[in-house]
Amino acid sequence: MVGRNYFKRQAATLIKFAQSTSDPQTVAALIEKADELSSQGDEAAIPSPDLSPRAPDIEPESRA
Repeated sequence: MVGRNYFKRQAATLIKFAQSTSDPQTVAALIEKADELSSQGDEAAIPSPDLSPRAPDIEPESRA
């Protein structure tokens, strides 16, 4: 699973690209994508519930 830091680093990279270009449409697209990645990073910080299958209950054999 991709972590929060990954999304934040990707967003920061897009912001740097946006700062280095003079095309307003490109800047807007990069900033929008950086915002999406930042939001995904915030969502990744919330741990998801454990949905793995549970082991069946097994009663130990009784020894007499």
